[in-house]
Amino acid sequence: MATRPKIAFFEFTSCEGCQLTVVDSLQTYPELLEAVEIVRFREAMSEKGDDYQVVFIEGSCSRLADEEQLKTIRQRAGLVIELGACAHLSGVNAIRNRQDLAEVRRYVYGDHADWFDSYPARPIHAVIPVDATIPGCPIDRHEFIRIVTAVLQGRSPEIPDYPVCVECKLKENVCVYQRGQTCLGPVVRAGCDAICPTYGEGCEGCRGLIPAPNVESLLQVLAEYGLRPDQVQAKMTEFLTYSMMERMESEATSNGKR
Repeated sequence: MATRPKIAFFEFTSCEGCQLTVVDSLQTYPELLEAVEIVRFREAMSEKGDDYQVVFIEGSCSRLADEEQLKTIRQRAGLVIELGACAHLSGVNAIRNRQDLAEVRRYVYGDHADWFDSYPARPIHAVIPVDATIPGCPIDRHEFIRIVTAVLQGRSPEIPDYPVCVECKLKENVCVYQRGQTCLGPVVRAGCDAICPTYGEGCEGCRGLIPAPNVESLLQVLAEYGLRPDQVQAKMTEFLTYSMMERMESEATSNGKR
């Protein structure tokens, strides 16, 4: 009988909602449990094995101590997969990156601010190499199953590189802009089946930017639809703070070289 690959789940700064989605997925697809051996999964078991081949990491890196643990995980694991927006984008945790971190600590922890070791939140791939990403907040359970299946079959998992707008058109949704709302769908990666626009809410960007997004054009559109500069910034940084700051640094570096 072939040895089943050993799977581990780790969590860093996050709500652990993506792991709860995994639990939900395994109830829908129980046959997956017959193909793997889960050795570590806090949401579902008390055992904590350190012998694993495939690791799923939820949450962003927000402390120096996180880095050491991530590097240890990377050394032990054959495959490391980012699980959800916090691991993939730093998620909402990165909102604090736009503020003075000492002030943020004082606001949250008061007189005990110095007790806590924290620094600007980063996605997992900014600390260690990763082999795949499952985006979203939370992840889509069907996409999780597809990606795990690909990994177990030795295939490179794929996620869409086109925008949410494509899925909206395929579902024949009325564009939320035509309803007087705003949406990040033109620059955000599809794969969620356009769930937010389908239910009448604009995309908030939890799956990250598509390759080569026309962000400047979208910023103009958001302004044209009545958003003040502070509202545009809030819209673009709910999930995309780290990505947007990276773009700004890259542009500043490019301009400096010219």
